[in-house]
Amino acid sequence: MEIGKGNLDINQFNGIVSGNEKVQLSSEALKRVSDSYSFLEQFARDKVIYGINTGFGPMAQYRIPDEKGRDLQLNLIRSHASGHGEPLGATDVRALMLCRLNTLMLGYSGVHPDVVHCLASFLNEGITPYIPEHGGVGASGDLVQLAHLAHTMIGEGQVVHNGQIIRVREVPGASSLRFTDIHIREGLAIMNGTAAMSGIGLHNITRATRLVRWSTQLSAIINELMESYDDHVSLELNQAKKHRGQQVVAAAMRALFSESKLIKLRTDRMYKGTNGEAVFKEKVQEYYSLRCVPQILGPVLDTVRHAERILLEEVNSANDNPIIDVASENVFHGGNFHGDYAAFEMDKLKIGITKLSMLAERQLNYLVNHKLNEKLPPFLNLGELGFNFGLQGMQFTAVSTTAENQTLSNPMYIHSIPNNNDNQDVVSMGANAALLAQRVITNAQRVLAIEAIAVCQAVDCLRCEDKLSGAGRELYNLVRAQIPAFIEDTPGTDWINAMIEIMNHHNPIELEK
Repeated sequence: MEIGKGNLDINQFNGIVSGNEKVQLSSEALKRVSDSYSFLEQFARDKVIYGINTGFGPMAQYRIPDEKGRDLQLNLIRSHASGHGEPLGATDVRALMLCRLNTLMLGYSGVHPDVVHCLASFLNEGITPYIPEHGGVGASGDLVQLAHLAHTMIGEGQVVHNGQIIRVREVPGASSLRFTDIHIREGLAIMNGTAAMSGIGLHNITRATRLVRWSTQLSAIINELMESYDDHVSLELNQAKKHRGQQVVAAAMRALFSESKLIKLRTDRMYKGTNGEAVFKEKVQEYYSLRCVPQILGPVLDTVRHAERILLEEVNSANDNPIIDVASENVFHGGNFHGDYAAFEMDKLKIGITKLSMLAERQLNYLVNHKLNEKLPPFLNLGELGFNFGLQGMQFTAVSTTAENQTLSNPMYIHSIPNNNDNQDVVSMGANAALLAQRVITNAQRVLAIEAIAVCQAVDCLRCEDKLSGAGRELYNLVRAQIPAFIEDTPGTDWINAMIEIMNHHNPIELEK
């Protein structure tokens, strides 16, 4: 993948972050980087430019002599590499590096070309800098997380290698890596951006998109199992409401229902004959968790897709301060490092995915509660009632995890705490927002995994595999190839993990754009 030739899209992002694709640096973009550096080197003489011949933050009022400029950048990196907590996962670190590389290749940062070559080298050689979760407030960029990246790029920091945290120069083959040196403003330019919140955020969006697809398909199968009516996903009903997400989810479910031998046609069951009963034996309408899926998952899908657009705009933007503009031969000071766009989208994303997990938990409850569904044994128990327990234990886990998501969905975006001697008096908390959204997504996947196990157990209870839609049978067979039906009581943890692995490697139905 050639970085700098055009805007990075989500598929290119995923290809590189997964490690399946190597990065190449566009020759045109490299020229922009080189021209930006050369211009800044000349322009900075005899001028006051933040972070080159001044201190940082509230200490910008202090002039720094030219001979101390290199040590100024090193001091910034070393002092701010002060995060704490668990290290970010390898995928998130790769996402972070890719986002910073893509921004620097725009040519607005004034960095020496060594910086972008170093980042490309790290990505292509599979180097994972040690970057702790906690530290950034997301306003002067992801300063603390990116300081740990910069510390590694200058050859002083640590990496995660084979599960151990070691010095980067101790990594096998480290002699072939391209480290960077400090020339003018390389420390500030690496650190002063939104790459952590944006990289983690884009990875969140990829995972969230997969969850919406899984939830749509599981919802369709549950409607099949309960022999729901067809009209709640009808074109006529859903096009009467103008929201794109609702229409997309309904269309996907409608396509699945068209192959099912279980879905009931309302025109055949309710609109023909005398229908003279005083009390109807069949439900006239299904519970909301079955009937309102397009209206519930639709806004979640719209939220995920909107977040994708905003985050891609962020990573394809210059989020430095100051901005080095070669075209106008000027340097502009401002706040492009501020992470409000990413933070706001991550809060909205986690609220949407929490609602998805709530829907999954209610659908699970419908399946295991025989008094509600009136056709399945309690807790989907295929053993001896009263003696065996079916999916009771798994339901507790789903409920507990959903409850945690509800608490985690309180917004981070509005939790600004002034710091940096009040220089940073309004901050975004973008990296925190992205990490909390990540936890919500992980929790939602656990709930969906339990729901998927329950759906397959329900198919076995009803012995209706041959009546499912083709996609429903395919999903059932996929799960049953690795996870058996539960008759005797057995610990469920390993089976939940197995289902999560299935979800990570198999995408169910497509959803229209």
